[in-house]
Amino acid sequence: MFIRSILVLIAAIFFAISPVFTPGFGGYDPSQFPVAIENPPAQPAGYAFSIWGIIYLWLIVMAGFGAWKRRDVAGWDATRLPLLGSLAIGAFWLAVAFVSPIWATVLIWAMLAGALLALLRTPAADLWLLRAPLGLYAGWLTAASAVSLGILLPGYGIGPFGPEGWAIVALSIALAITVAMQRARPSQMYGLAVFWALVAIYVQNGATVVGIFAIGAAVVVAALTLLRFKASQR
Repeated sequence: MFIRSILVLIAAIFFAISPVFTPGFGGYDPSQFPVAIENPPAQPAGYAFSIWGIIYLWLIVMAGFGAWKRRDVAGWDATRLPLLGSLAIGAFWLAVAFVSPIWATVLIWAMLAGALLALLRTPAADLWLLRAPLGLYAGWLTAASAVSLGILLPGYGIGPFGPEGWAIVALSIALAITVAMQRARPSQMYGLAVFWALVAIYVQNGATVVGIFAIGAAVVVAALTLLRFKASQR
């Protein structure tokens, strides 16, 4: 357990400092795709990415506390292997994203799988030091994974939909995952992260079909998160 707790801490630190080595990433460049799409509708407004600062810091605090005070606690240890895999991929994800949107999409879905599994394994204890940071991380990855797919597919001219259609498909996937996760393991921070992303997609698109769909999905996520939180307090 001790070794796993230290590895998670190391991975969280490397994950947090990875932007230093690959600065300037603000989403995929249209020139990376056969079909160049300026301002893809699936992508949130740029300010939304500032959430990473909170996620990085909170994950390091969580991992540090876990290695210091919870290294032998089974509930914490159950989250470590999937989280370690997710963070290890995340440490070099930016470098991959600059080179290959296809591999970046595959890897961000792998990161999401690890984060969701870790979140599902969180115990009720230490809510703000374990489930909350994991929820924020997993929630943002839920949105980011869907966004990556919603940009990749129209960028390669795949399927019957254009950029707007794929954006709605991507948001529907994110919403479906969010509903399933909030039913299985309610997390305020998970819901907040998805809500944050959906509102930013609305800001980016305004009163378009994608924007209206995004703000509608955001309302659903907010209502579900509030209802599940109230139910968990009973």
